[in-house]
Amino acid sequence: MKNIEKKIVNICKSSLMASKSLVETKNLERNKTLKLISRNLLKKKSYILLQNKKDIDRANEANLPKHLIDRLLLDENRILNMCKDILNIAKLNDPLGKVINSIVRPNGLKISKVTVPLGLIAVIFESRPNVASDVAALCIKSGNGVILKGGKEAKFSTEAIIKIIKDSLKEGNIDHRVVTSLNDYTRKSVNVLLKMDKYIDVLVPRGGKSLIENVKKNSTIPVFSHLDGLCHTYIDSFAEKSMAINVSLNAKMRRTSICGATETILCHKKVSESILPDLINVLIKNGCTVKADSKIKKYNKNIIPVKKEDWSTEYLDSIVSIKIVNSLEEAIDHINNYSSGHTDAIITKSKISAKVFLKSINSAIVMHNTSTQFADGAEFGLGAEIGISTGKLHARGPVSVSELTTYKYIVSGKGQIRN
Repeated sequence: MKNIEKKIVNICKSSLMASKSLVETKNLERNKTLKLISRNLLKKKSYILLQNKKDIDRANEANLPKHLIDRLLLDENRILNMCKDILNIAKLNDPLGKVINSIVRPNGLKISKVTVPLGLIAVIFESRPNVASDVAALCIKSGNGVILKGGKEAKFSTEAIIKIIKDSLKEGNIDHRVVTSLNDYTRKSVNVLLKMDKYIDVLVPRGGKSLIENVKKNSTIPVFSHLDGLCHTYIDSFAEKSMAINVSLNAKMRRTSICGATETILCHKKVSESILPDLINVLIKNGCTVKADSKIKKYNKNIIPVKKEDWSTEYLDSIVSIKIVNSLEEAIDHINNYSSGHTDAIITKSKISAKVFLKSINSAIVMHNTSTQFADGAEFGLGAEIGISTGKLHARGPVSVSELTTYKYIVSGKGQIRN
């Protein structure tokens, strides 16, 4: 353990030193380097795909669930999207050195509140290797150093991406230690990393409940929690049928393995007879398993009985739970009880229903008449995200470059002394 600890302390020290040098760079330099990273990732896509195939082959040998393999998979289109996201991050306004507010006191002191980087960030993530490029780009843009710890199932892909990023940083004359891989995929190394509060300013865990629980139990570092995505779509009594069906289908089935996928559909009893039979049919036709109670079973013989634990299950698969509710208030109560605080949506033509729902739901992202699959930093015009924070302190929702800054007060005087 002592050798592991020594190694991780050295990584933290060198990453912290590099992060301090990054603060001295100009936005133009950071943008130039981000463009180099995007270009080089695209140029070396064959190498990335070759490494990804190793991960996919190992995943198939280990009989990993198909939704995990989907998260793990990289193809040409996904690599192209990675590169586009990096370019979009480069286009964002410089988040550093922004004067949030400034006042002059009666004694002549000028006090300004100015944005600065958080410092050194550690991100622990599972399955999705593209997280490495998103996180690295966001941290570079916002002047933060980052230590990346990917999941062992994505080891080859993640390390390939990090190597290309580090080589690009060298090419851009920025200290390559700004982006560092922990390069140790054992639980012991993670537990040591969790105690590095002397060097690391913020920790971002992205993964399942066991990872989050381990971090909360053992970390001494402030955490941006990226919890599971137990998302809901509520079809209100004033919902338009075609919109309710199309949006609910997309929210569930567009890509089932992402944290913004809807896991539970609630439907008001007044429109259940007109909407649910057709919605359930189209879901099943698209390969979705539907779970519901006996009141809904009559709509389709292929419905599976729902269990209490289904309401608190993030399926990350082609499975959905459906429930009829008696009122908007019942829907809100159900969501606030079972939601993970990620993303929840209402489908309704009623402005009153929408207003009540948007105000009452306690989640980081609340939507009206659209798919929960839009819960994504890139779709919000933020370039990408380091994660969706479901906490309420500092950052909430998609964590992008602005959320990766803090501020300090700069006080300027002309020799004033305090009486």
